[in-house]
Amino acid sequence: MIAVPAGTVCITGCSRGLGRAIALEFARKGWKVAGCARTAEAIATLAEELGNPHIFQAVNVTEDAAMHSFAKTVIDNLGAPSLLVNNAALMNANAPLKDISPEEFAKILAVNLGGVHNSIRAFLPAMEDAGRGVIANFSSYWGRSTAPEVAPYCATKWAIEGLTQSLSQELPSGLAAVAFNPGIIDTDMLRSCFGEAAAGYHSPEDWARTAVPALASLGRSDNGSSVTAP
Repeated sequence: MIAVPAGTVCITGCSRGLGRAIALEFARKGWKVAGCARTAEAIATLAEELGNPHIFQAVNVTEDAAMHSFAKTVIDNLGAPSLLVNNAALMNANAPLKDISPEEFAKILAVNLGGVHNSIRAFLPAMEDAGRGVIANFSSYWGRSTAPEVAPYCATKWAIEGLTQSLSQELPSGLAAVAFNPGIIDTDMLRSCFGEAAAGYHSPEDWARTAVPALASLGRSDNGSSVTAP
């Protein structure tokens, strides 16, 4: 894979699991990293671990004003991101669709779709002004296939695929939007579905060593693509 010059990456949902592994690996490769997550204590730990010039804040992606405030801080200090990784997502508790409450369904939609929309609204204008950048919206194998008892999650990830392709048709030259399927990784989210069988898959740290170079190499030629991590 061709080496890509380090830039600025912004990651939502980066306090633990996959998002944390992405942040650490990008920082290790010399990128400036900005990130947000709901859990204040975990995001503070990551901020202390990586230090300056990286920026981490506790932010709920479902709150539009909070996302815009976070984006302003990032842009004022690090510039428009070269890569925006929309990773924040929730998984429903395994259950038939008829047994999932409207409240749980709405919460998953708010984070998995509304959060992506808020992030794009907050960062895209600066990326357009800069004339470059990639938006990687995290999809899933369950954004291209289905399984029982995870219908709300599947619905949001199928929607991410469509949202990303539509967005890709709106972007000016120099920018790209990609639906990025990370694959199957041993995370808390996977364990909620697979139980102990999740241990048979790569850890987030092992995954990041190959996935981060793939994310870093995305460019304008990938605009509108559905990509799966190596």
